[in-house]
Amino acid sequence: MTTSTSDPTLRPRRSVLYMPAANERALEKAKTIPADALIFDLEDAVAPDAKESARANAVAAAGSGEYGNREITIRANGLDTPWGADDLAAAATSGAAAVVIPKVASTDDLDEVARRLDASGAPAELTIWAMIETPTAILDIRSIAAHERVDVLVMGTNDLAPPGPGRARGPGGGQGDRGRGLQRCP
Repeated sequence: MTTSTSDPTLRPRRSVLYMPAANERALEKAKTIPADALIFDLEDAVAPDAKESARANAVAAAGSGEYGNREITIRANGLDTPWGADDLAAAATSGAAAVVIPKVASTDDLDEVARRLDASGAPAELTIWAMIETPTAILDIRSIAAHERVDVLVMGTNDLAPPGPGRARGPGGGQGDRGRGLQRCP
């Protein structure tokens, strides 16, 4: 695939904004923020007791058509959580352009996500943004990037860095989203 700016399939992702899907006011505000893409976050930014309502908010927002030309994605909880499978099922037919998958370690993880998306009726063009947050993923990054459904790698640099004083902590005690980077897969 060519990466020239004349390629009609290339989308600029100069700014990608994480929006906590549990916060309806933030989702409304996102309609006016000049970002190239939005990630409706169901994972770190959402407390456990708000996961289900956040999922409903993200699906409604993704399908609303009210975000202009922005690329809309939904960041699911991992499949190893009580919410991950339901997040994927909901995202599959939400109208989002992609689903953001945390802590991808291998292509086996991606195959399972793709299988679940397909079983839930996802269109073929729904892509995966794979979050690279572990050393294991770094070691397998070429095969992860080459997966047929992966469109973007999201680098979780805070998750990869050793813990230290003054590090940002998310609501669940995680590292939060500071320092994340995006890379387009070839």
